[in-house]
Amino acid sequence: MNEIIKNIEAAQLKENITDFNVGDTVKVYAKIKEGNRERVQVFEGVVLKRQGGSSRETFTVRKNSNGIGVEKTWPLHSPTIEKIEVVRAGKVRRAKLNYLRDRVGKAAKVKELVK
Repeated sequence: MNEIIKNIEAAQLKENITDFNVGDTVKVYAKIKEGNRERVQVFEGVVLKRQGGSSRETFTVRKNSNGIGVEKTWPLHSPTIEKIEVVRAGKVRRAKLNYLRDRVGKAAKVKELVK
């Protein structure tokens, strides 16, 4: 039974996944279905966390929209995600950035990683 589940999950994995980390500012191009039409909507924000593994891995992106914090969590290998584009790399020292939820203004920014 366990091998069967592993084979099914391995078939669901995407090959072309952009490499991004926690703290990076990313643009997520998500397909949205409205009636019989399908369009692509861009969600740009900071990656708060990545969790799970293999086909069950998810990531959470947070942005500020009209002064209100908005978070979305997507499965990494979801068919609704067209592509993920890294806008800038962030310099962080922890795996989960939950403390950004309490910050406002410049304090909510993540320093850019300069290579």
